[in-house]
Amino acid sequence: MTITLRHATVDDLRAVGALHQRSRVAAYSSFLPAEALADPTEEAMGWYWVERWTWERDDHLMTVAERDGRLVGFSYVGPDDAGDPVTGLLNAIHLDPAERGRGTGRALMDDALATMRDRGQARAALWVLEGNAPARRFYERGGWRPTGERREDRIGTALTRQLRYARAV
Repeated sequence: MTITLRHATVDDLRAVGALHQRSRVAAYSSFLPAEALADPTEEAMGWYWVERWTWERDDHLMTVAERDGRLVGFSYVGPDDAGDPVTGLLNAIHLDPAERGRGTGRALMDDALATMRDRGQARAALWVLEGNAPARRFYERGGWRPTGERREDRIGTALTRQLRYARAV
C-alpha cells in the first residue's frame, strides 16, 4: 500500500476535480458555512480543472498521488502570482479525506519543492485560508512561515481571508 506520485494527464482532471471538491468540504466545513461549500459540484469542479489545465499546462505542473491505483491526492505548482521569477507558487495540495495523516500530503509537498528546485526557483510561496488551522500547522511543520501578506477571496458565498506563507526550496 505504497503511495505513488506521477505527473497528471488530461485524463486525470475530472477525477482530480471530484477529489478537490471532497477535500474542500472536509477541510473547510469547520469554519465555512455548508452553503458556501455546496457549489461547485464534484462534476463542475472536474470541468473547472479541465478548463484551467487548458490555459496553464505550459507553466504549471500537477502531480497526482495514487494508492493501490486509486487517486488520493494532488498538488499543483506554477509561477509566483506576484511575478517573482525566483519564487514558485504551490497553488494547491488536496487529499481525499481518508488519506489525511498517512504521509501523502508531505510526499506531495516534498515533490512540489523538488519541482521548484528543478525549475531553478530558490523560494516557494503559497496561500492558505486563515481559518484552516490544520493546514497552517501542516505547512509550518514543513518549514513554511507566514510572510504577513493577506488577501481576501470568496469560496461560494463566503468571504475568506488568506495568508501567504513562504520558505526556501
